[in-house]
Amino acid sequence: MKSTWLKLLAMLMFASVYALGVGRQWAVLGPDGGDVRSLAYDPQDPNRVFLGTSTGVIFVSEDGGHNWLRFAKLGSGDDYVLDHIAIDPQTSKTMFVSAWSVQDQSAGDIFRTHDGGKDWEALPAMHGKSVRAMAIAASDPKTVVAGALDGVYRSRDGGKNWEHISDAGVKNIESLAVDPKNPNVIYAGTWHLAWKTADGGANWQHINKGMIDDSDVFSIIVSSADSSEVFASACSGIYKSTSAGDQFQKIQGIPFTARRTRVLKQDPSNPAVVYAGTTEGLWKSVDEGKNWKRVSNPEVVVNDVLIDPRNSQRVLLATDRSGVLASDDATATFTSSNHGYSHRYVSAILADNKEPNTLYIGLVNDREFGGVFYSHDGGQNWKQKSMGLDGRDVFTLKQASNGTLVVGTNHGMFELPSGTTMWHPINDLVIEKTVTKTVKLKSGKTKTVNSISSTHSVLQGRVSDTYLGSTRWYAATSVGLFTSKDQGKTWTGGAIAGQQDVVSVQAQDGLLVAATRSSVLISEDAGAAWHLAALATYPVNVRSVTVSPDGQIFAATHEGAFHSGDSGQSWNHMVAGLPDKDITSLTYDGSHKRLLATSGQTGVVFESNDNGNTWQRGPDSGFPLRRISVVHGRYVAATPFDGVIAQPEDETQSASGGSH
Repeated sequence: MKSTWLKLLAMLMFASVYALGVGRQWAVLGPDGGDVRSLAYDPQDPNRVFLGTSTGVIFVSEDGGHNWLRFAKLGSGDDYVLDHIAIDPQTSKTMFVSAWSVQDQSAGDIFRTHDGGKDWEALPAMHGKSVRAMAIAASDPKTVVAGALDGVYRSRDGGKNWEHISDAGVKNIESLAVDPKNPNVIYAGTWHLAWKTADGGANWQHINKGMIDDSDVFSIIVSSADSSEVFASACSGIYKSTSAGDQFQKIQGIPFTARRTRVLKQDPSNPAVVYAGTTEGLWKSVDEGKNWKRVSNPEVVVNDVLIDPRNSQRVLLATDRSGVLASDDATATFTSSNHGYSHRYVSAILADNKEPNTLYIGLVNDREFGGVFYSHDGGQNWKQKSMGLDGRDVFTLKQASNGTLVVGTNHGMFELPSGTTMWHPINDLVIEKTVTKTVKLKSGKTKTVNSISSTHSVLQGRVSDTYLGSTRWYAATSVGLFTSKDQGKTWTGGAIAGQQDVVSVQAQDGLLVAATRSSVLISEDAGAAWHLAALATYPVNVRSVTVSPDGQIFAATHEGAFHSGDSGQSWNHMVAGLPDKDITSLTYDGSHKRLLATSGQTGVVFESNDNGNTWQRGPDSGFPLRRISVVHGRYVAATPFDGVIAQPEDETQSASGGSH
């Protein structure tokens, strides 16, 4: 019975794991770069390099990391962090990838392929384990060791069968190393110091002599030249042992601020050269750790280091935000090496209202490499346009009729007038108060006089959405809804109907619709009075609102799409041909007088020509979608993790609503 259950479980998991390239995927336009978690090269062909992300996707390069292609998607969701890719040194068609879940940090998997990545399976014995470390024994490729939150596991038959080999006290594994000459000698770094077994897990020794107590051990390496030489990185610094872990000594030379060393790597052709990838750049030692020198920008957060085994001058870095950095001169200089690799959280897409081939996009969670990008050739090449934004996240990007760009960020609003290069804040809040005074007249009588006093403040909250009308601009912010009658020079407003955290706003003539995360608020007199609209009898998580030219109101929510044709008095849940949950966007396409919808459950674009009463399935992008736009008759979409994507120009279902 148990065997049957395991086979069924394996089949189910196999069905949720697929190699990319099945079906017609849309083109990724970029911009290049983003977070990279791990790098590994094919031992049979080091020009073949694999890249792991934090969303379950693997990329591959066939030319040593110069160009990248999507290779495989592992798991059914988008929350798997792929920190370790291990390739069998004898047959590189066999690969292992470890995963742990961001959303549920006790969950995870180990995936295996026997055919070079065409087909993948999640290994049943390791399913549900948050696997934070993994290594193949150099002296015995059939021995695979994995570290999870509940301890150390080992397979001695290439991943078919696994055994739990650690003591109860050896848990929360963060790093692993196997002695290159003896597969029974295993080192395990945990959230509290390090352990070692010399007999394949029968006995474990706490190797903490010389280490500061309570140190998380992020990385362990055993020297390929001398197995008694062990390096360990911890939150308290880097340690070295010359006695196979019996005694450690803290290495000096790397400052305290860079103490989070996520990875240690030794040059395979010169063991004296050791790299330390830290949260403040890459450090290098050429004398086995005695002295260190920082060899990269201190802003770079390094997650992994790959040294070409044929040419140690070639070094690749896996980084947060800046993607892959490459050096061809032994880390003297670095350049970006991200062509084809886009791992960006795109929040907004905007087609320029005058220049037909110009696109703008807004990015979230990208600091110095994010903000706003633009392309003058329809998305083929991108340049950053973020001077003045100071690393802020961009949540909304709109263009006024005069060409001025306006962004809403995590700290206020900014504008970029046409023809300029520097963003300027437009956060002047005018707070008006009515002051009542009693004035004594000459006759001896008194009269009550009202006057308005104004004080100025600065908007510093998050701005999730803006609407730039011809006479009024509106801003949905974390501190209320604000209105400007002078194109952003000054703003007035605040909480509406007692609600402060406003996430979306749309207007049509006198109809003004705003949304918080849990409600929709409607005004039929341009904001003078508001009423709360009840979308459903159950709680809803609202993402955005849309108003069509004839005053129809639509709401995209986690619980589905809703429509009102009577200014919010009544609502219907739109489900005829549309997913009933996880609607990420609803857009009115004025050029074709229709509605477009996207869902986090599918890459399909949904279309409606009858105000949402019925929906038809449009093309399938092959990616999760956040927003959809029609640019020159072609669908262009924003994704949560893969940048901007575009419909192939020869796809059967065109953005004009018909088939070729």
